[in-house]
Amino acid sequence: QVQLVESGGGLVQPGGSLRLSCEASGITFSSYRMSWYRQAPGKERELVAYITAGSDTDVADSAKGRFTISRDTAKNTIYLQVNNLKPEDTAVYYCSARRALPRYDYWGQGTQVTVSS
Repeated sequence: QVQLVESGGGLVQPGGSLRLSCEASGITFSSYRMSWYRQAPGKERELVAYITAGSDTDVADSAKGRFTISRDTAKNTIYLQVNNLKPEDTAVYYCSARRALPRYDYWGQGTQVTVSS
């Protein structure tokens, strides 16, 4: 049974930081592309950042220079360090694990990030 459990969200003031975590179980963690998505109220879910099995990373333009994705294979966990948060970063942040063949995406339950003064 595959489980992705996110944590680390919360209420933070503009300019603040958070570290989101996603612990995976039931998958061969190092073989999956792991991603962070977010969904703001009334908006489509969007890709924020991903890290491949080979540890290549990419971050959405809106998050470049502020968000960093990383993985700890020993802990089956990925992280999203989010700095200099803005009100428009307010969203539910979801962790996803992509199986290559056959292609399938697993999802966590999400963690709420609210940026407000």
